[in-house]
Amino acid sequence: MSADIKTIPLHRLDGTPATLEEHAGKVLLIVNVASACGLTPQYAGLETLYRRHRDKGLVVLGFPSNQFGGQEPGSPSEIAEFCRVGYDVTFPLYAKADVNGENTQPLYQWLKKNAPGPDGGADVRWNFAKFLVGRNGRVVARFDPKTTPEALEPHLVAALG
Repeated sequence: MSADIKTIPLHRLDGTPATLEEHAGKVLLIVNVASACGLTPQYAGLETLYRRHRDKGLVVLGFPSNQFGGQEPGSPSEIAEFCRVGYDVTFPLYAKADVNGENTQPLYQWLKKNAPGPDGGADVRWNFAKFLVGRNGRVVARFDPKTTPEALEPHLVAALG
C-alpha cells in the first residue's frame, strides 16, 4: 500500500482511473456515502460545506459503499442521478468501495491505518464516516457517522487555515 495518499489508485464514479494527486495541497473531507441510509440527508450538508469552502481549498470526496445494510445498491449511473436530483451534489464521487473487510479499497486501508476510530478500532462503523485530511496529506481527524456536516465546520475552517 502506498505511503502517500496522493498516489493511491482510485476510480471515479464513471469508472475512469484517478488518484488524489489532482487535489494536492487541498483539504480533503472523505466520506463513505449511501443513498438509502437514515443518514443520507447528510448529502445536503456536505454539499453546503463544499460550496462554502471550495474556493478556500476544500474538496469533499464521496465514496459510495454498499457494506452497511445494502444501503447503496445502485449502479454508478443510478448513484450519480440520485445525488444530482436529490441533493444537487457537485463534489467528486468515486467508484463504489468496500471500506472494511478483505476487499477494503486501498484508500480506506490508508485512512484507517492513519486514523483509528474513536474506540481504538480501525473499522468504519457505518455510512457517512468522515476523514479530514490536511493540505499536507495527513489525517487531521476522523468523525463518527452521526457527526453532522455542520458540526465539522470549525474543524474545516481550522484545517483550511
